[in-house]
Amino acid sequence: MMNRLHTLAAGLTALTVVAACNKYKTPEFNVDKPGSVTVQEDIDAYPALKTYINRAAHPNFKWGAALGLQEYLDKGVKYRLANKNFDEIVLGYEMKHGAVVQNDGSIDLSKVKTLLETANKAGISVYGHTLMWHANQKATYLNGLLSPMVVTSPAYANDLNLAGLKDKSFTGWNKANPGAGITVADGAGMGTGTQAVKLVATGSSAAATDLQLVSPTINVNKTHKYEVVMYIKSDIAGEGRISFEGLNNNTPQVDWTKSGTATATFTTGISWKEIRFQINDFAGDQIKIRIDLGYKPGVTYSVDINNLYVYDTQGVPAINNLVTGGDFESGVAWGGWGGSSTRGITADGMGVGNKGKAFYVTNPTKTANYWDVQTSYSFASALDNAQAYELSFWIKGTAAGIVRPELQSADYSSNGFGQVAVTTDWKLVTIQTTTTAATRSRLIFSYGEFAGTVYIDDVVLKSTKATGGSTTIVEKTPVEKAAILTGAMDKWMKSMLDVSKPYVKAWDVVNEPMDDGRPYELKTGVGRTLAADEFYWQDYLGKDYAVMAFKQARQFGNASDIHFINDYNLEYNLDKCRGLIEYVKYIESKGAKVDGIGTQMHITITSNKDNIAEMFRLLAATGKQVKISELDIGVGVKTPAATADHYKAQAEMYKYVIDKYFELVPAKQRYGITIWSPLDSPASSSWRAGEPIGIWTETYVRKQAYASVAESLKANTK
Repeated sequence: MMNRLHTLAAGLTALTVVAACNKYKTPEFNVDKPGSVTVQEDIDAYPALKTYINRAAHPNFKWGAALGLQEYLDKGVKYRLANKNFDEIVLGYEMKHGAVVQNDGSIDLSKVKTLLETANKAGISVYGHTLMWHANQKATYLNGLLSPMVVTSPAYANDLNLAGLKDKSFTGWNKANPGAGITVADGAGMGTGTQAVKLVATGSSAAATDLQLVSPTINVNKTHKYEVVMYIKSDIAGEGRISFEGLNNNTPQVDWTKSGTATATFTTGISWKEIRFQINDFAGDQIKIRIDLGYKPGVTYSVDINNLYVYDTQGVPAINNLVTGGDFESGVAWGGWGGSSTRGITADGMGVGNKGKAFYVTNPTKTANYWDVQTSYSFASALDNAQAYELSFWIKGTAAGIVRPELQSADYSSNGFGQVAVTTDWKLVTIQTTTTAATRSRLIFSYGEFAGTVYIDDVVLKSTKATGGSTTIVEKTPVEKAAILTGAMDKWMKSMLDVSKPYVKAWDVVNEPMDDGRPYELKTGVGRTLAADEFYWQDYLGKDYAVMAFKQARQFGNASDIHFINDYNLEYNLDKCRGLIEYVKYIESKGAKVDGIGTQMHITITSNKDNIAEMFRLLAATGKQVKISELDIGVGVKTPAATADHYKAQAEMYKYVIDKYFELVPAKQRYGITIWSPLDSPASSSWRAGEPIGIWTETYVRKQAYASVAESLKANTK
């Protein structure tokens, strides 16, 4: 054993000496790199994509990418990737109607402006997406504009004698200047079967008193405040005022419509308008009101009779609403309990008619019993026994369901009003119950049978012995709706383009107009259950909605802006492509100008290549600019299941699309190409969730598609 150890030690000593003499010598053996590493190194060696574009030969070609506004403003990896590889960015959502229009109709473009300024400093252009679409709309606001006008008469006696109008005798009323006629028309007032005073101005009418109707004498308490209420509309744009006899100043400037500004006159149009203001400048104990409508020639005015009021705001109410603050404008919410429910007051503009506030309750899931989730309002004193009570309120929900109101005692005994069906649209509910005990001290709503959020507004509980406080529901006509939406479109377009035009020179003016099943016709929301952010402008404005959009975009933007119409599945359904081209012809026949057609191309590796080529031929034949506006390519499986063969086919399809675009679209018609999802889509994404559709992975590793895109750009722009 000793000899063996000695021999081993001697050998180790010799080896140590040799190693010491050769300590800088590289070991002589080689290991081949894995093929995947070599391929990835080759892909990573490609320069940035936009460097492959020959700008001398293609000075106007735009190579673009879509991303989110905050992703760019954060100036992180996506910001650097976009600036390094692309000429142009487009925001997937944040320049759309739903993103910037608020519930009250105001428009917040502060973030958009910051984005545009940031991109401009980075030397990258922004493509506008999109001005007119049916999705991503502030539908709450738009539907509110079209919702019925809800008019509740004052809860006080009317001190204005309407008898002479209702019987058409005009007893007590003075047609001081009848103009071209002052009459009472049946069925012309607000609501069904109601009356209106028709006042017609002559063709030469020019002064307030050229058309004037004076009321009977109204007795007043000169120490009180009185409110004047009138609802008026006209066949064309009109102007008027209410003046007085018996005030110290009989022609006061008034904030007629609670706009915050007092003016000498108010304007009128085709929709009913509320005129409401208070007076207390009495010279004596009697007054008269004068309806002066002579300012403009040839206008026909309608004044609703049932809701023409002058009343003492400090008088005795004709109706006593037992629910104080039932309009929720004070911001005070009812109490409540149950499950994981929450409740509160909405933001301003979310109440009925898109005005004011509402009360909401969110119950995430249905419960075992309807009473498991409740809200409660306590009365100032218990209700009378054996008395009928009427409960009215407006209600809507995020889904269909049931709620149950009841009048309850402290011992939980109650008188119920029955089930109330909730829909996704505001509706007025008027129901009754009779008390069977003198201890009913609170109003309870039960929500256990409803899953989602319920909104309630304008809650009124009154004894059926009370009078006054009647409600009139005034539906808007199709003509009114079209006029209202034309104004809303005008406001939206002007606001967005005013902020954007220093930076944005090209727009998707109209997005996805054509129907998939009827490719020569427009999409419609009629007969469908719409998402919360869907609003089909064309259902109210007709086929010319796009004509209006293109004209307004030209009016409010830059004269040289490039305006596109954009749609999807044009390569999948060639008739849809043809239908879109026909619609472009229609738009231009109406005097608007369409500069280009965008094809989205959210395709897969198995998409029909012959159809893709034919689509490019059809688009090129229009003579319009052609843009691949939203290109991404799926592989048929989610990212974890994708194989090398999938990625090879994807790279080939990216190259095919770009090659065919350059081959079949003449150079002067090539606006450019936008990659809609540069990175593979995360599993949590709302867009093609979990699909490997990009040319980078989610972790910013270049894919084979990156190389094929680079090679195609290089070959086609040389």
